[in-house]
Amino acid sequence: MSTYDWRKSSFSGEGNACVFVSAPDNATIRLRESDEPDTILTTTPTALSALIRSAKAGRLDHLGTA
Repeated sequence: MSTYDWRKSSFSGEGNACVFVSAPDNATIRLRESDEPDTILTTTPTALSALIRSAKAGRLDHLGTA
């Protein structure tokens, strides 16, 4: 497991399905899930912000349907 300063999402609550975030510098954001802590997604603040805005606006809702 990495030595990054990981913070647990306040929306994760208690339990196993937790999302963690680490921002070692202003240009990088790392994300991981508690069930697969060795799998780390790396992105930029701009790209993550665009993803969150799209999800909030419902533009990704069709991806959850079969």
